[in-house]
Amino acid sequence: MMEGLLPELEVIRKDFPILERQLAGGFPLVYLDSANTSQKPQVVIDTMVDHLEHHNANISRAMHQLGSEST
Repeated sequence: MMEGLLPELEVIRKDFPILERQLAGGFPLVYLDSANTSQKPQVVIDTMVDHLEHHNANISRAMHQLGSEST
C-alpha cells in the first residue's frame, strides 16, 4: 500500500522548494512542525512576490488604489 503513495508524495514534494534541501549527512528535509510554521508551495511564493512587487499596501485602511487592490 505504501508503494502506491511514494510517487504521489514525490509529486507533492516538488511543489515545495524548501523540501529540495538536504540536511547534514545527505538526509532530505522532512518538516513536521506545521503547527508553528507551514512551508509554502511555489504557487503561494509566486503570488506573495507578485503582491509585494505590484500591490503592497495596508489592507482595509488605505484610501488609495494600492490599498484597494491589497484588500
